[in-house]
Amino acid sequence: MRIIYMLLCIAGTVLPLSQFVPWLAAHGLDVPLLLQLATSSSIAAFAWSDVLVSGVAVAVFVVAESRRLAMRRMWLPLSCLAVGPSLALPLFLFLRERHLASGDLGGDILRRLPNKERGNGVAGKA
Repeated sequence: MRIIYMLLCIAGTVLPLSQFVPWLAAHGLDVPLLLQLATSSSIAAFAWSDVLVSGVAVAVFVVAESRRLAMRRMWLPLSCLAVGPSLALPLFLFLRERHLASGDLGGDILRRLPNKERGNGVAGKA
């Protein structure tokens, strides 16, 4: 999965920036123009609102899951939200996968997991 996450990180960086960098070169950091274009049509507003909601969802997930798993460096995927959720989410999933594979779970992670996630060895009980 880590290779897939890295490929998604590359795509999640290259695709958005391939559109934004030429616009930035042509217009500079003209925020009022950016906002005007982002809301100039229903489809543009749809796309931007989807990206904004996805970004908030990714940020909440990164913070909650990083705390739950005692992961360090949660700032890295959060800072990648500047590019977009298309980079931040696969980067976080890559870091999470690597963290879980390392076995560095920040102490006794089982005490912080809900009972049903502990795998308490009792079959048939919730």
